[in-house]
Amino acid sequence: MGQKKLIRFEAIKHFPNVLEYPQDMRGKWKEFFKNGSALTLELACGKGEYAIGLGRLYPEGNFIGIDIKGNRIWRGAKTALDEGLPNIAFVRSHIDKITDYFIPGEVSEIWITFPDPQLRGSRAKKRLTHPKFLRLYQQVLKKNGLIHLKTDSPDLYQFTLAVIHLFELELVEHTDQVYAQETVKPELMIKTHYEGLDIAQSNRIHYISFRINKELPKEKDEVLKQLYSEPGID
Repeated sequence: MGQKKLIRFEAIKHFPNVLEYPQDMRGKWKEFFKNGSALTLELACGKGEYAIGLGRLYPEGNFIGIDIKGNRIWRGAKTALDEGLPNIAFVRSHIDKITDYFIPGEVSEIWITFPDPQLRGSRAKKRLTHPKFLRLYQQVLKKNGLIHLKTDSPDLYQFTLAVIHLFELELVEHTDQVYAQETVKPELMIKTHYEGLDIAQSNRIHYISFRINKELPKEKDEVLKQLYSEPGID
């Protein structure tokens, strides 16, 4: 591990806005933020650009970025501290541990911004909009809580729409060209480091918002697996 990473890993241990694998935080975020405002998560937040951007736009809300990469979290956490943004925090942990940190109904919204699309069909379960993860989100989201996906990957975009259709979830909004819309919502104007890289080389930014308004039967996972195991997809 490089010297800079080691320094940053050590630094975040002392940042008041960073919690690493926090114990006994379920149901206590109102105490942490010292208010009862709505709580929004940015999953796989990287450097936390969306948590920071949302926190600037909506100072009345609380925002938590979650990622396992401590050296990336350092950047977002330091920016929040430097700018005096008390409504932004970070949790260093794996995404599949979120039910350890939040009680049912504690989270109002979830943002998934430019995650690894895990393009191989055999890695579909690692996609953050796979029903395996949606079942976890459902456990912490309040009723009618929104999930947002912003990605440059047309494959992840279409996969997510397929999941929404297969499980008959509530599709609120979707577009395969965010910036081609006549009016772009302020929160969609926030740009992350990965958006700037345009790794997918699609020259398009895709967006979906939806609600998990019903149970997600596990038997449908097999249908999804078959759909994304067809020749030419893997």
